[in-house]
Amino acid sequence: MLLLIKNGTVINPGDKTEQKADVLVEDGIIKKIVSGQSVKADRVVDASDCYVMPGFIDMHVHLRDPGMEEKETVETGLKAAVHGGFTTVVAMPNTKPVVDNADVVNYVHNKGKNMGLAHVLQAGAVTKGQRGEALSDIEGMVEAGIPAISEDGKSVMNAQLYREAMTLAMKYDIPVLAHCEDINLVNGGVVNADETTEKMRLKGISNSVEDVIAARDIMLARETGAALHLCHCSTKDSVKMVEMARKEGIRVTAEVCPHHFILTSSDIRENDANYKMNPPLRTKEDVEALREGLKKDIMDVIATDHAPHTAIEKGMGIRRAPFGIVGLETAAALTMTELVDKGYLTVMQMAEKMSYNPAKILGLEKGVVEEGKEADLVVFHPGREYTINPDDFYSRGKNTPFAGKKVKGMVMATIVGGRVVYEK
Repeated sequence: MLLLIKNGTVINPGDKTEQKADVLVEDGIIKKIVSGQSVKADRVVDASDCYVMPGFIDMHVHLRDPGMEEKETVETGLKAAVHGGFTTVVAMPNTKPVVDNADVVNYVHNKGKNMGLAHVLQAGAVTKGQRGEALSDIEGMVEAGIPAISEDGKSVMNAQLYREAMTLAMKYDIPVLAHCEDINLVNGGVVNADETTEKMRLKGISNSVEDVIAARDIMLARETGAALHLCHCSTKDSVKMVEMARKEGIRVTAEVCPHHFILTSSDIRENDANYKMNPPLRTKEDVEALREGLKKDIMDVIATDHAPHTAIEKGMGIRRAPFGIVGLETAAALTMTELVDKGYLTVMQMAEKMSYNPAKILGLEKGVVEEGKEADLVVFHPGREYTINPDDFYSRGKNTPFAGKKVKGMVMATIVGGRVVYEK
């Protein structure tokens, strides 16, 4: 089958080129990128006024499957992914049961393949049951195809055990995706520790909760040589530490989520748990540092930390509700609206941070728009305006603080392996 994506502006972060061209796809592979030629095809996608970009890759997604299907399933999560322009997602292992062995990895991978939507790559837990006591079957999970190990949802507080895990990650050439949180410093906190949240009489989570573990993990990465990726960075000092580590030649990359580069604790609405996430919304100073870190390419990746919960759970109020918000279906528009349109990022940088860099970190042959490569693509209209409405989400989770926000940037089509899996 021949698929033609015509009249678009092709963004290829692989060689940093931007050109008006048509993209011809045959049997799932990009056959030609041409300009001014008449090409016949079995199916045509009109990309007028749109960017044709490599499909977005989300390194940080909670599919909740197995065990918490009332929140999300592999199917609903992947439907949300392609609605948001994501062609590959990395699923976190904090499910029930925890993904700490090859059998659970195979369950998620096989279920994902049967959906025929976005590619799903299941990360493996660092420790058995995520209890922090003994290492998971990392070798077996590598053989089953995990792209990384992660204890996301918590940190491995035993530094010696974590060093052993990093040594194995180095051996098997996979990155460690680090959730940086000193659980002893959290001390029951639910929001950022600052003047705004003190007025709400809510217990705070200080920046040091993240920074202490980030510093520890960077030192362990230096010692072991492992590739360390810091998840959902939220503090100004995380940016500083990543920059310093790079200068010393340590293999460290980092991601920022849209809620952390947009919102502050002062945006929290009284007792609205849609503003409760981990790490929490920080201060204006932190937000500006994260934006500058993205702008200067210190921070490599924009990820979502897509964390769906039921309406009942999120209706319990900030003190009692679980941490987390959804993000797959809003990330691209929020990035365009808050970073590209405001001059922090170019469109090319957006493609790098949402496609090219994640692919490099994960060792995937993706993230580019080039002849001979697999056709994982997104057709993205940068000028299309709309208002975010959770009722339009494909995800089971509707928990977002961005409901009612006006944004620019709409996914018009998502192509996975040469198949149009979503079209507006």
